Parts: sequence; C-alpha cells; structure tokens
Amino acid sequence: MIIIPAVDIKDGKCVQLVQGQPETEQVVIENPAEVAKDWERRGANILHIIDLDGAFGDKEKNLDLIKKIVNEVNVPIQMGGGIRTKEDAVNLLKIGVDKVILGTVAIENPEIVEELSSEFGSSRIIVALDSKDSKVVIKGWSEKTSKSAPEFGKIFEKRGAGEILFTNVDFEGLLKGFDTKPLLDLLNAVNIPVIYSGGVTSIEDIEKLSKTDVSGVVIGSALYKGKIDFEESLKCVAFGACKN
Repeated sequence: MIIIPAVDIKDGKCVQLVQGQPETEQVVIENPAEVAKDWERRGANILHIIDLDGAFGDKEKNLDLIKKIVNEVNVPIQMGGGIRTKEDAVNLLKIGVDKVILGTVAIENPEIVEELSSEFGSSRIIVALDSKDSKVVIKGWSEKTSKSAPEFGKIFEKRGAGEILFTNVDFEGLLKGFDTKPLLDLLNAVNIPVIYSGGVTSIEDIEKLSKTDVSGVVIGSALYKGKIDFEESLKCVAFGACKN
C-alpha cells in the first residue's frame, strides 16, 4: 500500500477543504510547488494533485503552476479537477501528468475511459468513484446517481480503467475515521487496483487499510494538521511498525 500526499490547489495556494466545499479552507499554504517538492524529499513515491479551481469551473487558472510542479518533481503525479472532456485529459497527459483522474466526465460518458486507455494505456487512467449513502455522487458531490461504487467499478474495469480512486464522501475531510465496509465491497467487486480516500485520521486508520487489498491511500488534512506523521506512516506500511 502506497501513502499518497494530497496537494489540493485553489487560488494558486495549497489548501484543504471540509467535505470539498468552497470557502471552507482549513489549511492554506502559499507555494504548492514547494509543498510538492517537500513531500518528494520526505519520501513520497507519488503525489495526488487536485485543481480545485478547475473543479469549480476555471481550468486555466492554475495551469502554469501545474506545469511548474510537473517540471520540478521527479515522482509520478496523479491529477484531477476540471477534466470535463477528453481533450482536457489529453492536455494534462501531454504536459507530463502521469495519471489523470476522471470523475463526472467518466460517469456521464464512459466511452472517454475506453478511448483514453486505448490511446495512452490503462495504467494512466484512474476513474474516481465518490460514494455517499452507498451511491456514487457526481458534480461536486451534489448529484446522486442510481448505482453503487461496486456497480460502477465493474463497468469501468471493462472499459479499460487502470485504477479506481474510491472516496468515502460520508467521512471526507472530517478527521473522524471511516467505515471500511464500502471499500471492502468495492475491492471484492473489481480486480484492478483501488486507491482509498476519506476520513483517514490516524496511524491506526492506516494500519486498518494495510490489512485490506487497497493499493494506496490519499491523505490530506490529517498530514497537514499533524494528526499523522508522514514518515511514521511510511514505516507503518513498509515494516508493519504501526503504533497502537
């Protein structure tokens, strides 16, 4: 299992939001490129970057900053936020983003997943499944679909997605832990790697995830607020040295 630090960008700054809602910034750091490089220096093997301005409708606002991060870090970057068309995804892949994260656009137009995976390889295509009350939600978690994450997971595995990013919206950003059952249901439904996000607050949470088949975990607020020590989390995964 890989520990993946989150670098969420809004107004050119690194931020952490509560439940993904605008104007709920709890962490604001001035230089996202330096934040990204610091995570790399501390041992991150991959970075999770979300363009929140893109997600909220302005996909050009942070483009130069994203290019800067891509050029200045050496570890792979998985990125989402504001990808509304195939062209948006292609542009990110062409500037050096290693993996694109497709959310609403994949749910509304599954053919995009098939086209991108065929053109660029499945390993570069991640589909985000955000689950609330056992159903996948889209459009900034404002609209509920009729299908569960396991149902969509099977669909996108057949379409060629290389990975699933599963976010448990019921716990995201609240720093209160999480329920593993929705994750386990998804893991049992698909054979491609699943990355988890949502509510990871302690080393004990990481230990709990390490006992599942999840391939990675994205952590944001808990790292920035000091509830999880990054180096300790790496040791926990690598050596089973979690503190109880």
